[in-house]
Amino acid sequence: MHHANDILFALFIVFVAAQIGAEIAQRLKLPGVVGEIAAGCVIGPSVMGWITPEQIATGTPLDVLAEIGVVLLLFSVGLETRLEDLKKVGKAAFLVGVLGVLLPFGMGGFWGHASGFDWGKSLFVAAAFVATSAGITARVLQELGALQRVESKVILGAAVIDDILAMLLLGVVVSLQGGKGFDPMHLVVVLGGAIGFIAVIGWGGTRVMRWNSTWLEKPHSTYSPLLIVLALCLGLAYVSTLFGLAAIIGAFLAGMIASETRQQHTLEQQIQPLLALLTPFFFVLTGSKIDLHQLANADALIALLVVTVIAIVSKLLGGFLGALSLGRMGATIVGFGMVPRGEVGVVIASLGLAAGVFSDQMYAIIVAMSLLTAMVTPPILAWLLKRAAKTAASTEAQNAG
Repeated sequence: MHHANDILFALFIVFVAAQIGAEIAQRLKLPGVVGEIAAGCVIGPSVMGWITPEQIATGTPLDVLAEIGVVLLLFSVGLETRLEDLKKVGKAAFLVGVLGVLLPFGMGGFWGHASGFDWGKSLFVAAAFVATSAGITARVLQELGALQRVESKVILGAAVIDDILAMLLLGVVVSLQGGKGFDPMHLVVVLGGAIGFIAVIGWGGTRVMRWNSTWLEKPHSTYSPLLIVLALCLGLAYVSTLFGLAAIIGAFLAGMIASETRQQHTLEQQIQPLLALLTPFFFVLTGSKIDLHQLANADALIALLVVTVIAIVSKLLGGFLGALSLGRMGATIVGFGMVPRGEVGVVIASLGLAAGVFSDQMYAIIVAMSLLTAMVTPPILAWLLKRAAKTAASTEAQNAG
């Protein structure tokens, strides 16, 4: 009973902190996600200590709720994203995804080697620079009502490609740490499986739903369409992990499939209370995982500054170059949309620590970099989107006049 009480109190602390942080951020004209991540830093082990490291470890109730929260977030984003829209930006998304992986990986690897790591370990460091956190960018785009913009479609499409390439690179560098080298054929099989999964589910599933979705209403429950697509969301989230992909990719695909149903708008409304309850756990826990004590010296802070600048510039440059067909403003929006690392960088840093590649301080630096990119990007992205909207409105007014 005492254990259950502790869990309930932790849930209470995290949820209330998320609401307070989001409210403060929004009053400061910042996206609510920034306040939620900052709240996690404050209540986490490094500052107030209201949430302990044991409570946010992998597999704990808080961690599970956070994972469900981000899965539902990407499902809801998929609900507002149609396959036909992604096809229209396929070329730009592909270029953004590829360049957004190669440039950070190359720059991160050179920094790691210059910092004293051998090339094998430098590649592990580089892997932490690679994968974009789709959850953070998606939340900002959703808050601003910008999911229907062409830049948003490019970002979401690129995030899928980004995840596949990041998964492959991580597989290479992990195998190199074991001293066994890597098997190119194994990677080809993994790549083929991941692409095949996305193609079959994304293309086949949307066509089935487009053809007939009335069966969603066959059960007697008023909420049967929502319950069925939520089951689809959780199922595809699990299956995507079997192919080495993040669970959020499967959830996003489930949302895209559901977007083809005639119940799309009803589903969007019904999912909102679940998002309000569960997604804050993900962002608060993201912020709570930073250990500020490891950064309490000049050398660590300088290294953190350098790493964060490399992380931002490399992703921004990759996204910008890949999306130049959208114009300079559109390319800049896409570039910043790809910058957040968030939980992906935290996971890779954890693998590096477990493999003996990272010291505790390097682990803290990589985690802090991941969280800083997650906190710095949303306000910049929000400002860019508002500026682009004003410019578009001004142009339309001039043309009308």
